[in-house]
Amino acid sequence: MQDWNVVVTVFDETGYRLARRLLSAFGRIDSTDYFNVLVMRVEDIEIFTRAIGELFEKTPGYLNSISRVVPAHATIDYQSPEEFVEEAKRAILEWSDVLAGKSFHIRLHRRGFKGEIISPEMERSLDGALLERLEQMNRPGSIDFENPDMVVDIEMVGNRAGLSAWSRDELARYAFLHID
Repeated sequence: MQDWNVVVTVFDETGYRLARRLLSAFGRIDSTDYFNVLVMRVEDIEIFTRAIGELFEKTPGYLNSISRVVPAHATIDYQSPEEFVEEAKRAILEWSDVLAGKSFHIRLHRRGFKGEIISPEMERSLDGALLERLEQMNRPGSIDFENPDMVVDIEMVGNRAGLSAWSRDELARYAFLHID
């Protein structure tokens, strides 16, 4: 499925079966070419996030099999590392108003483009672009890995990436995100 907006990772075959069973109630779920990685398409990210939050709150043991469920607030498609950089930067800079004056960092989970996109280097590059834009807005931000106001997550799966921005409160509330 190329039109996904949620990435799911599981620990093992038990988690794979559990994720497919539980999450199929919320939308279409498919396997990928990457080990223990599934993708989904849901209609409303906010409703899905709250519903999954409630599900894992009622049954926290599910997190022993399902590692992460990460809804994407935006998605981008690309065919090359250069196009990824261009599209990711464009998408992240659209959140400048939300991130203005806040501490944050960008986390990239890459599946595909091995050796072509280096996660730590890309995170630093995108952090730098966002810091520069915030300076231009006269609302500087700062990089914080210990207790940021926001974390921008990028989930790459082949030639598509899901991007999301999560507040400190959301990261605490939604244990299934496991961004860092």
